[in-house]
Amino acid sequence: MDIIHTYGFMLIVAAAAVGFIMAWGIGANDVANAMGTSVGSKALTIKQAIFIAMIFEFAGAYLAGGEVTSTIRKGIIDSAFFVDTPELLVYGMISSLLAAGIWLAFASYLGWPVSTTHSIVGAIVGFAAVGVSSDAVEWGKVTGIVGSWIITPAISGFIAYLIFQSAQKLIFDTDKPFENAKRYVPLYMAAAGFIMSLVTIKKGLSHVGLKIDDGTGYMIAVVIAAVVGVIGKIVINKIKFDPQAGRATHFANVEKVFAVLMIVTACCMAFAHGSNDVANAIGPLAAVVSIVESGGEIGSKSPLVWWILPLGGFGIVAGLALFGHRVIKTIGNGITHLTPSRGFAAELAAASTVVIASGTGLPISTTQTLVGAVLGVGMARGIAALNLGVVRNIVISWVITLPAGAGLSIMFFYTIKGIFAG
Repeated sequence: MDIIHTYGFMLIVAAAAVGFIMAWGIGANDVANAMGTSVGSKALTIKQAIFIAMIFEFAGAYLAGGEVTSTIRKGIIDSAFFVDTPELLVYGMISSLLAAGIWLAFASYLGWPVSTTHSIVGAIVGFAAVGVSSDAVEWGKVTGIVGSWIITPAISGFIAYLIFQSAQKLIFDTDKPFENAKRYVPLYMAAAGFIMSLVTIKKGLSHVGLKIDDGTGYMIAVVIAAVVGVIGKIVINKIKFDPQAGRATHFANVEKVFAVLMIVTACCMAFAHGSNDVANAIGPLAAVVSIVESGGEIGSKSPLVWWILPLGGFGIVAGLALFGHRVIKTIGNGITHLTPSRGFAAELAAASTVVIASGTGLPISTTQTLVGAVLGVGMARGIAALNLGVVRNIVISWVITLPAGAGLSIMFFYTIKGIFAG
């Protein structure tokens, strides 16, 4: 307790610095979830994607990042073990942020799309289990997170497969692909409007203090879907095309329609991602600030000080600008060849899985969800369409994320503890 009073300001400065590093890692790695398919399908250039993501990620993080955040992310450790030694929780949170931030920077440099949530969870579990007590960890929660490695990519991959196959049968494999696109694409647009509205309501607006109940949320999403579908039909009907043109020209026109749709879905995903995943950086930081300012008390919720959200937002944007292109290229080009229609199928499937997970309480990694969706699109074209070497590297990186975060966190925890205790 005396350590918190004596070194309080120093601990807050250290937590702010490592919180920025963690946010930087989120920007470098996780933003590919929203933009990777758009770049891979050539709907956006890498520069356009980064510019759009900067705006929507920052807006999501700053406007909808939350006034209050859980002290301990995902409830994976029991705060009762730190009541008499709150400084250990402070050391642990600083260690966890630094460990997860370094791992994300390393993974981003190699172009590996890993989970920022799993990185911080692994780091928190590591310091708590080894540095405090294995009983301090809620192992049931950790098991659920590990299980999500298989479940969420499988769900999103299956949905992406179905969406892609439906587009092939209804539009691309027909005698008049553009005519059929005019008929069916508005339905896809309505579906995208419905899912993206739900993602934004559940993952974004809920943090602003707009508590929209499920029934109202679904009603709003249905109205938005209908409006998007009608607007889509009007716009597509105005597109002029030559009926005598070859099938290749018709396909190109259809892909242009999907390209516009992809940009809209990418913006929604970026906003929802910024609002949701910034908590991985600011949650532990808010916990440190709250404990220090209260003189050692640990609450279940930590009110956010005014400077924390902008710090997280700027960190995400900085990481995205410097390293974001590496992971975007892996998701966009490395796994399988994407066109706008394939990319749209993957993006819509990933968003649908996020909604399903939100409704059922399933632990989810947006990274693994999108990678699973891209794999599903690739599988629909046959196993030869997948770059199995890249897929293998991605799976390995997922498996080692938890232990890598844990190992680094344990090392930093004992180092920081030694500095202050010594």
